[in-house]
Amino acid sequence: MKKFNFKVSHLMKLNVSTDKLWSLISSEGNLEFYHPFCKKNIAKSWPGINSIDQLQYYNGDIYTRKFINWIDNVGYDLYISKKNYPSSLVKWRIQESNGIIKLNITIYPYVFNTGYKILNIIPFYTFVKPSLNNYLKNIEKGLIYYLKTNKKVKKNQFGNHNWFSK
Repeated sequence: MKKFNFKVSHLMKLNVSTDKLWSLISSEGNLEFYHPFCKKNIAKSWPGINSIDQLQYYNGDIYTRKFINWIDNVGYDLYISKKNYPSSLVKWRIQESNGIIKLNITIYPYVFNTGYKILNIIPFYTFVKPSLNNYLKNIEKGLIYYLKTNKKVKKNQFGNHNWFSK
């Protein structure tokens, strides 16, 4: 496993049962329901460990997700990459505490995140982290919207993203 220096995490509180949340995030093509920058989410092999799917963003980029860990009703870990680019590590975890359901998504992006920390710390914290925080907040808004309305989110429903949407 690659050694990353930094991570970006986002913890969201969701008004839903663990079973319902797991059923959603572990379903085939799930990103198409709540991800506002996802045009298509096509499973190549599903479900469980060694699952593979493709995520096509609205900007046209296609990323492959390879699931390296899968824990039913808890979460999964995956590597995500665009063809001919390094992989980023992403971890999804459902947590329950005092009857409150939380989903934590942690991204270990490859951009400005390997090698010498001293060279990467300023670009990571000024460019990468704010952009990924915005990205994760939009996914949270999409999850909340979908769980409340049972309607798919629309393209860029909560605003554009400089990396993933047009």
